Amino acid sequence: VSTQSTGTGWRLRPVTGLLTPRDFLNALAFRVFHSTQYIRHPSQPLYTPEPDVCHELIGHAPLFADKDFADFSQEIGLASLGVSDKDIEKLATMYWFTVEFGLCKQGNELKAYGAGLLSSFGELSYCLTKEPKVEPFDPAITSTTKYPITTYQPLYFVTESFSQATTQVRDFARSLDRPFSVRYNPLTENIEVLDKKDSIIRFAKEIQSNIKILTEALEKFPC
Repeated sequence: VSTQSTGTGWRLRPVTGLLTPRDFLNALAFRVFHSTQYIRHPSQPLYTPEPDVCHELIGHAPLFADKDFADFSQEIGLASLGVSDKDIEKLATMYWFTVEFGLCKQGNELKAYGAGLLSSFGELSYCLTKEPKVEPFDPAITSTTKYPITTYQPLYFVTESFSQATTQVRDFARSLDRPFSVRYNPLTENIEVLDKKDSIIRFAKEIQSNIKILTEALEKFPC
């Protein structure tokens, strides 16, 4: 599944149990998703309070093939690098309300994209009824909202688009307590910390080179 499914550079890495929020979120920055391997008990096939392999493969894995969603997930991970425990809690809450239990718009219709919804037949039906409350995704509000973990959610946040949500998370990350900036290098699959003059100059030159390539492409693009 990991080597064939996404086409966006994401990898699934098996783990034997739940990771700490920091370890889990940090891995997202490297386009790595840690997947559990156990399966829910047959006595509760419609809901599991902890992620199982059905949740991971039915809920999470397919969405990593969508480039905008893949970028959005990684942006949350990048925001988690080097921040305080308090900010990790905010980002973990944001992850819960988006990647796990998020709704999005498709035209004028609401659609479920959160893995916790896609892997739960019961809550998937419930979330699109008029019973739960629905609000627009706002990182500042979403990241501090309390939620239950053993029942259906009473509140869902709606994402207008994954590309817009990525920008929102990036802007929100600027408010977090971190004395440096980071970027992901897809060639080396490593994180570069932009805290020294040399690294910033190298990054600026790379941007300059990419702008030249973009300008050339636009000049050759047929009107």
